[in-house]
Amino acid sequence: MTPEETVRTYFDSWKAKDFDRLRAILADDVTFTGPLGKANGADECRAGIEGLSAIVTDVVVRHRFVDGDDVLTWFELHTTEAGPVQTANWSHVHNGKVDRIQVTFDLRELLR
Repeated sequence: MTPEETVRTYFDSWKAKDFDRLRAILADDVTFTGPLGKANGADECRAGIEGLSAIVTDVVVRHRFVDGDDVLTWFELHTTEAGPVQTANWSHVHNGKVDRIQVTFDLRELLR
């Protein structure tokens, strides 16, 4: 898969709550950094996304920017806790697997 296809699979799997499929495209040593925490390793990353999914009602991808092995996905995170949260996810893909995820969004909306 291309980096874009790999990241598309990440989001499609997350949205479908297919965490086995999501885990399959994560590198074993993937790192995640975001406003709500950090995760090291594929199993910890999967657990974090799976936990977050308990309050996620939708993930609406607005645009995806591709620059070689780097893919930036701009999306709306819909949750039971807040209105849509505009989110940027910068993923790096190596050998067909996501090996780095950096996420940013305005945390204030979720803290209300």
